[in-house]
Amino acid sequence: MSTLTAAVAPLTTQEAEALIDAARTAAEAAGVAAAVTVLDAGGHLLAFRRDDRAVLIAGETSTRKAYTALQLDAPTADLVEAVQPGGLFHTLPTALDRPLLFIAGGVPVHRDGRLIGAVGVGGGAPEQDHGFATTAVAGLV
Repeated sequence: MSTLTAAVAPLTTQEAEALIDAARTAAEAAGVAAAVTVLDAGGHLLAFRRDDRAVLIAGETSTRKAYTALQLDAPTADLVEAVQPGGLFHTLPTALDRPLLFIAGGVPVHRDGRLIGAVGVGGGAPEQDHGFATTAVAGLV
């Protein structure tokens, strides 16, 4: 029995740009000026775009949401309760050097069941950002 795992193609720059475009199209359709960040599996920036009209902090929040989704391999929308007092990750937001952000809008990206990156969206209400990120990831072929 082999313990080797089949290689999974990494998230490409072209795919990252497609994720950005899909998230921005969804945001624009909803009238939201957003920032979108795409990270690879190692947490490195693959693509980033902030709408000219988006608040400046949207860029930072989109990146932190993507990083959080990547590190915990879960949508940030699913983690909000975990950081509340008494929650499983209550102390996690302050325990690491790299700040995590437990606000909806970060979604991991998988290929063949393996984590290959994450998308983060900032600029709208948390539920909107989550929807934009989810739409983008669902459209990745």
